[in-house]
Amino acid sequence: MKPLNVVVAQMDPKKAEAIAASLNNYFRSVSVARSKEELCLAIPRKRAEVAVVDLEMISLEELEQLHRDLPATAIVCTHRIPDEEMWAGAMSAGAADVCENQNVGAVVNSALRSIGVKARSQAA
Repeated sequence: MKPLNVVVAQMDPKKAEAIAASLNNYFRSVSVARSKEELCLAIPRKRAEVAVVDLEMISLEELEQLHRDLPATAIVCTHRIPDEEMWAGAMSAGAADVCENQNVGAVVNSALRSIGVKARSQAA
């Protein structure tokens, strides 16, 4: 798999750093965005293939707009306590997955899986 770039945006700066540290083991470049505005600028600047975004940082409407604006970027959403309704809404808005932000392993797996799915769909 080619090296990939990731941007992490979380409401909790400590959680953002923990997720970024874990993702560093799998991806070439991992950046942390500290706001929604910084996220929107960082994705194209860093040429991020994956964005890990806290649903407490952006609304579903903003998620949908982000997905429309940057369709080549897989968006893995996180939340403190995601539920079925939140998952369904985020998936409908363009997310690749929704994970509990405490479960860094699930975030890593979803990020890696979303890249594989995008690669297969682009090859077809």
